Amino acid sequence: MNTRLDYLRETPSQTAGPYVHIGLIPEQAGFDIFEKNFSGVLTTPETPGEHITIEGRVFDGSGAPIRDVLLEIWQADSFGKYPHPADARSGPRDAKFRGWGRTGSNFETGLYTFETVKPGKVPGRVGKPEMAPHISFWIVARGINIGLQTRMYFADETEANAKDPILNAIELAQRRKTLIAERTLRDGKPVYTFDIKFQSEDETVFFDI
Repeated sequence: MNTRLDYLRETPSQTAGPYVHIGLIPEQAGFDIFEKNFSGVLTTPETPGEHITIEGRVFDGSGAPIRDVLLEIWQADSFGKYPHPADARSGPRDAKFRGWGRTGSNFETGLYTFETVKPGKVPGRVGKPEMAPHISFWIVARGINIGLQTRMYFADETEANAKDPILNAIELAQRRKTLIAERTLRDGKPVYTFDIKFQSEDETVFFDI
């Protein structure tokens, strides 16, 4: 007996297109559509933890910065807890920390920026090692059919990085370096630079999630 699934075909896919920011971050494109705009600022002055800036560029296969890419991040707070009901662990939690941000690259320079706090270490699941402080990235741009997932780790967390189960799952040490953000100070505030690269010898490691 034939079922509906026997003759249904997969819907054709297409890339995000050059105007994805108009629908998802319209304020950046000059459109006042949403009552409350999403942004790359995840903090308020009262948010506990070390306040940091994350910035970088997304480069295409030719090494040119992509100037209309959209990025989202998801992270734990400074206590290592996620602002989600599924994270039911006891202990302190920053109830006012959103833990999620969305921004786009600058149309002129290709630079993206997030203002957030440095996350704490995240306990692994039962029997699994603790995860080093990290931030999850989702990237959408022209030429990409499915959003790309990756992680950013911190160069000044050497000991924690060496024990992180995800980093250790990447066999080549040289490839692990593509997930490490370097720290500098700008006007006394920590800035972590995290460039993301497509289709090159030092392409960023992406995850199949």
